[in-house]
Amino acid sequence: MRLRPLVAKIRKAARGKRRWVGLSIPKEMASREELEAALGKIAVLGDDWRLYDFVKQNAILRLPLEVYIEARPILEQGADGITSVTASGKIRLVRERLGIERPPRKR
Repeated sequence: MRLRPLVAKIRKAARGKRRWVGLSIPKEMASREELEAALGKIAVLGDDWRLYDFVKQNAILRLPLEVYIEARPILEQGADGITSVTASGKIRLVRERLGIERPPRKR
């Protein structure tokens, strides 16, 4: 028997819009920690970003829509060698464009 949670779940419309950004990473950044540190130095991103995938020299970053609008020109030009390759409202499309396979779901 499943118990219902005491707190109502936030509906999809109330969660806020986001953009998934596909990044090209320089070869010098070999670890996820190095990339997160470099992204943390980009002031325009703020604190509400999350790094999802880091495969070879590609990564996927989740940004709120408001931040993405300001960060797009900076990421397209490149910051610390990190450049934006693609962006979408759906992570599936960004993964397809970068050739990243969806990791298995952890249960």
